[in-house]
Amino acid sequence: MAYLDWLIKGPKIGSCNCAYGCPCEFNAPPTNGHCEGLECMEIEEGHFGKVRLDGLRFAAAYHWPGPIHLGGGMAQGFIDERADEAQREALMKILSGEEQSPDTVFNVYGSIVDKEFDTVFAPIAFACDLDQRTAHFSVPGHLEMSIEPIRNPVTGAEHRASIRLPEGFEFREAEMASGRFKGSGEFKYDHCDCYGALWYGAYGPNGVIA
Repeated sequence: MAYLDWLIKGPKIGSCNCAYGCPCEFNAPPTNGHCEGLECMEIEEGHFGKVRLDGLRFAAAYHWPGPIHLGGGMAQGFIDERADEAQREALMKILSGEEQSPDTVFNVYGSIVDKEFDTVFAPIAFACDLDQRTAHFSVPGHLEMSIEPIRNPVTGAEHRASIRLPEGFEFREAEMASGRFKGSGEFKYDHCDCYGALWYGAYGPNGVIA
């Protein structure tokens, strides 16, 4: 099937309430029996057909009552308030799985979400340093997340690790880190010292672009 030509690429960060490494990446059940987390991406370069998306940001918050493949999830999307009407429409189509194959990250997550709250258009603060494994993003009144290096519990030294997934649908390789995040809108949670990940992502109609 032919899809509209589109591309988004740039740094992406995420965190969830599971232990470092995240069991989902290894087809294992979540650390605490349920899964909740959030993610954010800054589009350094992007387009949806003729609509340019450069410089815009988007984020999402999730909750699943058990292993995510069993479904029953809730989600909410957040789109940069700087996006004009055409850019908002383009991003909403990408995030909802339109103009792309069924096995993309957006379609996979969409298939296991039963309730989706209204999309929020708001300012999104974002910073990411992949080499230093530090990052931060926030949506005022809704979400805040920070990421820092994992520390050796004895020496306090930074501990570097990465996950490589040659056939991953979300990333092919990501730096592992320690996450802290809070939710104060539809998703109310407060977690620290949990799974964090940073990577440079590129996505198109057929999923991850290696």
